[in-house]
Amino acid sequence: MKNKGIYLVLLTALISGVAVFLNKFAVVFWSNSSVFTTAKNLIVTMLLVCLVIFVGKLPELKNLSKKDWLRLVAIGFIGGSVPFLLFFKGLTLTSATNAAFIHKTLFIWVALLAVPFLKEKLSKLQIFSLGLLVVGTYLFAGSLKLKFGYGEFLIILATLLWAAENIVAKIALRNVSSLTTAWGRMFFGSIFLMIYLGFSGGLGKIFVPPEGISWLALSSVILFGYVITWYAALKSLPATVASAILVIAAPITALLDSVFVTHRLKPTILISCLIIALGTILIIRIYERAYSVLQIRLSS
Repeated sequence: MKNKGIYLVLLTALISGVAVFLNKFAVVFWSNSSVFTTAKNLIVTMLLVCLVIFVGKLPELKNLSKKDWLRLVAIGFIGGSVPFLLFFKGLTLTSATNAAFIHKTLFIWVALLAVPFLKEKLSKLQIFSLGLLVVGTYLFAGSLKLKFGYGEFLIILATLLWAAENIVAKIALRNVSSLTTAWGRMFFGSIFLMIYLGFSGGLGKIFVPPEGISWLALSSVILFGYVITWYAALKSLPATVASAILVIAAPITALLDSVFVTHRLKPTILISCLIIALGTILIIRIYERAYSVLQIRLSS
């Protein structure tokens, strides 16, 4: 379980880093970012419904308590709908690298919420490791000369909602499987997105532009991989550990942007990437050591 959770969140970080970079190109084919978000989420929802049926999770859905259902609905609202609308609208107004940086401050907000609501404890060494990640992300922002405009503001709001979602999801995952939780996020999230489009007049615009079909398909598959791996990782790891490791997605996006868009890599970005990598390695080592100690105590 220890290694499984770490591998899963590392895979999630890779998917996230690629997703932010590619979605910047995908969203331009749509006149309305909310329509693109809804179309993509609907596809992922259908994929998850098929997977839930295929692996035999329908009995679990029938046995969920009222509280479990309420948590899944809440996850769909604060994780699978509103923040998507905010994030992709913001992504049309700022760069992919800026968006990745803001989104990767998620670990700060998760840590602040996990201590009081999940009763997770942070050692001094963990706080130091998180501090390295803060320094790395700060240098990352400084090297980008990040300016907080309307687009950045929307992405900050989305990030705060996703932080709250992680707390609710971690509680839900105590009784619900990661696949069912992922399904709940996307299923109820899609319903809320459809309601939003219905009121905003965008429901009739859900059609795929011919030039955007491949981008929509690619974005949907990436999002599908993200939710599957992320909730499986979150079930296995403390929320602070999982969200901290996810920070390495920002350097992945920056490196992709440097190779394929700007064709240059600033030394400050490279330094910040190295600091983030060091902080991530420390977080993993601290968790592995704590996990091993716990296993020894349980077996004695």
